[in-house]
Formats: sequence, structure tokens, C-alpha cells
Amino acid sequence: MTERQFSEEEVAEIFKLASESESQATASSGKGMTLAQLQEIGREAGMSPEAIARAALSLDQTGGMQAQARPQTMLGLPVAVGQTIEVDRPFTDADWENLVADLRVTFNARGVIRQDGRFRQWTNGNLQALVEPTPSGFRLRLKTMNANARGLVMMGMGGIAVSAATSLALSIAGTFGNPGSVAGIGLLAILGAGMATLGAMQLPGWARRRKSQMEEITARVASASALPSGSQPSLGRIPD
Repeated sequence: MTERQFSEEEVAEIFKLASESESQATASSGKGMTLAQLQEIGREAGMSPEAIARAALSLDQTGGMQAQARPQTMLGLPVAVGQTIEVDRPFTDADWENLVADLRVTFNARGVIRQDGRFRQWTNGNLQALVEPTPSGFRLRLKTMNANARGLVMMGMGGIAVSAATSLALSIAGTFGNPGSVAGIGLLAILGAGMATLGAMQLPGWARRRKSQMEEITARVASASALPSGSQPSLGRIPD
């Protein structure tokens, strides 16, 4: 007897029905799937555990694991970036060593380590990583601010404001037509605009890069949290 051959349309329909059946079975059982289970399925499909962890974190769930990125802005430009993750398991000395190594490689900076009881901190200028205990596990906060670009924008806007105020004062006094005054005001306005533009141009790219780096780190922390006890997560570096 010849074994039946299924067409492409039939194959697609079979997998669709099987997927729906699995989903209904999971829903009826009242149980979901853990990150480790999702990563195992993804691994069989050729996806990395880190990619699965990033996708899970992007849902910003309200359960035991969550990540948030709330960039601060100035004039609509991102000047600060942050990322937070909560994990429902204890934070060990080995976890801290792995995290510090990951931070140093990812940000290409040695940083300064500080510990106060169960609170741990790694800082490099405005870049900070804070580990805080929670009732069920720990919370990792990553945050940074681009003070240089922010300062350029502020000084540039200040220069523009001063030039505008000076022009108004000279106009009221009736001396705005003085060539020397006009040249000075114009130069101050040009310099201010140039500084503000230079700072503004740096911020979007910087924010995207820092956000991506922080997401990579939190994804590796989440992935490591789903590994069996004694397993070591792989640490990668974000290209410069």
C-alpha cells in the first residue's frame, strides 16, 4: 500500500490545527510556559535563548520578570536611558561576577564596584547598574545619561536665548542698528545654534546604542535565570 503524500496546503493546515490544539490544551490546563520551556522550543527552531528572552521581556509582563525602558527627554530628544528587570530567584555571588564581567565587556569600561549588604552597584561615570533585593528575588536597574550632549544643547539654547534678549533690549533702546552690536548678536546666535545642533545630533544614535546594550544585558540575565542550577550563561559583546 502506497503511503499517502500531503500537499503543501494540507501540511500547512495540519500544523495550524496541531498548533491550535496545543494552545487549547495549555489554556485548559491553567498553566503557561516558563522561559526555559520557550527557549527549548526556540532552540529546536534554530533561535538563540537570548533572542527568546528579549522577546519575552518586550511584553513587559506584570509577573515575576519585567523590563522597562523609559528614556528621559529634553526638547523631545532622549538624554537618559534606563532598563529594569525583576527575577524571581535569589541573586548569588556568581551572578554578580557574571554580571560585572558582562558590563565591562559590553560597555568596554572597568567601572567601580560597591556593595552595601545585599545592595550591589557598578558605576562608570553616568552609567550605573544597581542590584536590589526583592521579596521573591532581585531587581537589576541599568541607567545612564549623556551629560555632554545634554550640556551642549543647553548651552546652545542659552546662547540663542541671550542673543534674542539682547536684540530685544537694543531694539527698545533704539540702538539695534549699530553694526558692531548686530555682528556680535549674530555670532552668538550662530554659535548657540551650532552647539545645540551638535548636541542634538549625538543623542538619538547614542540612545539607540545604549538601549540596545541594556536590552542585551537584561536578556542574558533573564536567560541565565532560566538555566539549570550550575550552568553558566554565555557572555557576548556588543560591537563598537
